[in-house]
Formats: sequence, structure tokens, C-alpha cells
Amino acid sequence: MKLNYKRTVLIGFAFMGILCFWQFYDQVIPFLLENKFGLSTLAANSVMAVDNVLAIFMLPLFGAISDKTHTRLGKRTPYILFGTLASVMLLVTLGIFNELTSLWGFMITLFALLFAMSVYRTPAVAYMPDVTPKPLRSKANAVINLVGYIGGIFATGIMMFMLKSEKGEGGESVYSDGQSFLPIFLIVAAFMLISVIIMVLSLNENKLLAETKVDDSQEEILENDKKEKLSRPVFKSLVLILLSVFLWFMAYNAVTTAFSRYCVEIWKTDLSTSSSYLLVATVSAIISFVPLGFLSSAVGRKKTILLGITLMTVCYLIAVFIKQQTPVMYLIFGLVGIGWAAINVNSFPMVVEMCRGSDVGKYTGFYYTFSMAAQITTPLLSGLLIDNLGFGYSVLFPYAVLFSVLSFVTMLFVKHGDSKAERKASLLESFDLED
Repeated sequence: MKLNYKRTVLIGFAFMGILCFWQFYDQVIPFLLENKFGLSTLAANSVMAVDNVLAIFMLPLFGAISDKTHTRLGKRTPYILFGTLASVMLLVTLGIFNELTSLWGFMITLFALLFAMSVYRTPAVAYMPDVTPKPLRSKANAVINLVGYIGGIFATGIMMFMLKSEKGEGGESVYSDGQSFLPIFLIVAAFMLISVIIMVLSLNENKLLAETKVDDSQEEILENDKKEKLSRPVFKSLVLILLSVFLWFMAYNAVTTAFSRYCVEIWKTDLSTSSSYLLVATVSAIISFVPLGFLSSAVGRKKTILLGITLMTVCYLIAVFIKQQTPVMYLIFGLVGIGWAAINVNSFPMVVEMCRGSDVGKYTGFYYTFSMAAQITTPLLSGLLIDNLGFGYSVLFPYAVLFSVLSFVTMLFVKHGDSKAERKASLLESFDLED
């Protein structure tokens, strides 16, 4: 039994468009809300938290609805296709309202866009397991993630080269009234649309579903798997690692969400600068997946996670003392990317290691609940500190240090879920992770 790599790559095109959008969204939208429309940092961060609030409710809902859908296009394809079409039209409309400086038009369209994106995210992720035999899903998931990162890198690269600024009277970097963001909106929308059209025209979902053979004996084992209550020590470890997930997302997501504005306010530079640093972090994470997979096999998941947390904490701490743009920050963000990859490669497997086979979906839900909760909380809390309590953007990296240290402490007391992974059959399987 061999994985059909071409088919898996094509399925990943939908995920590629999704990651392209979110990379654009996280870097550009908060900047526009503050600098174009004059919202406070707390108000802008509140808007940025809406997508995570929607995700908690919408992702499982449309995942379940698509499970029961049967059309000529398949189960997942209708949501992916029409969700993307709606999102692309709304994204272009959003760019137009930005050009018109219409706050109400911008906000209403943005909320509609976030709803449309929530409709097809889960069906896009569920497509691959539907048409991939279980023994091959690890390799397939690795391919999906690698293809997805292409979208994120594309969005970051486009913003890095297209968004420029001018020097203001005080020497700070500002965007003139002539700076148009509409081309960025149009390019991201086109990338999303083309990616999904290629996927839909290349694949027949119903045919793939018919070709996929289900291992009935394995299904029977899963159905008969007894649901036993976790022992107290294992439950304690589960709570601690989920708390750790919450804490390191509190640190990392605060930095990625606010860093574009940090560059403008603290370093007096332009938005493209933040994109270049975040691009370095993304590329370094991709490059480090394979060696980190071997490292966790050798020393264990917990030690690899603790190493990643330590690396990120030290980088955050060094960044506290850097008050102007310097090439050293490229090294720092490269190390941050490696640390983040070390955490993500191992944290999700540790969570599901503590459950029986029939509970994997439920425990996956636990993982996403805590990560999404952090991504809702941290923009609001960091925004409160930056704006309302008057600390300014200089508090960003000390804030990240605090939550990163706390995640290290909680992770120290995790005693379960650290079984060493078997050596991978191929290097590609080392990329298998959950976002």
C-alpha cells in the first residue's frame, strides 16, 4: 500500500489557500484597524479574537454537518468550493471598503468573511482522512502541512515586498495616504481561488471515496474499545499539558499578532519588516521538523518540548533589550521558529497518547479548545496592557517571557504521554503534526 502523493498534494491546495489567508489576516488586519481606522489596541485585538471565538463553535459544527452531506461534488468539496468563493468575494470587498476608509463597511464585511472562512476550514482538513487509508494518514498529513506552509510563505513574501513606508517628521515610519493595500487583498484572493479551483478540477471526491477501502476489522476494534476513566495521575498530566498548551499559545500568539505594530511603534520601521522576520521563523520551523522528529525519538517528547520552550523564552528575553531594528533579530526569529516547531511536533501526540483509540477525536477537541482559548485571551490581555494600562508595545516581549516561563513550569510536572516514537519509515513522516 503506497500513498498517492500527487492526489494528496492536490487535496492540500485547499489548506494552502487557508494558510495564505490567515497569514495575511494576522499581519495586515490589526495594522489597518489601528492605523487606518483609528481603533485602540484593545479594540483591534478584540476584533482579532473574533475568528477564534467563531472557530470554537463553527469548526466542529460544520465538520459534523459535512459528515452527513451527500452531493454530486461529494461531502467536503461543496463547502470548500462555495466557502472559498464566498470568502474571496468578501475579501475583495473588504479591500474596497479599506480604500474607501469605511469603518462600518469594513467591519461588517470582515465579520462575514470570518464566518465564511469558518464554514469550510474543517471540511478542508477532513478531506484527506476521508480518502486516505489509515496506515498512510501520517505521511498524508505531513504532505498536507508542507503544502499548507507554501501558502503562508507566499502571503508573507508578497507583503514583505509590496508594503513600503515613508519617514515621518519625527523619523518614524508611516504609510502615506497614497499607500494602497488593495493589490495585496486582490493577490491573496486570487491565490485562494486558484488553489481551490485546481483542487476541484483535478479531483473527483465521490470517486476517491469509492476507491478508498475501509479496514473493517480495525473499525470494529475501535468501536469495541472500552472507554475507561483516566487514572488520577494520568488525568493530572492531561490537565497540566493542556494548561501548558494554553500558556505557550498565550506567549507566541501575542508576539505574532502584535509584532507588525511593534515594529512600527518601537523600531520606527515599516510593516514589511515584520513580515520578513516572521518569514524567517516560518522557514526555520519547516527546515527543523525532520531533525526535531529524530531528536524526540532519541530523547523523548517532553524533553524536546522543554528544549523548545527554553529556546523561545531566551529569544523573547533577548528581544526585550533590542530597541531598534538589527540583523540579530533574524537569528532570534529563526530560533523562535525552531522552538515553536519542537513544541508543536510533540505536544499533540502527547495529548492523544493519554487516551484510548476511540477517544482520539475527543482529546483532539481538548487540544484545540485550549489553544483556541489562548488565542482568544491573549490579544485582549496584551491589548489591555499595551493600550489601556499605558505600558505601550515595550511590554510585548516581557509578556511573552512570563507566559513562556509558566508553560515550562507546568510542563515539568507532566508525567505521562512521553512514550518515544518509533523510527519513521521515511523522513517525510517526521513532518506529521497538528496545527
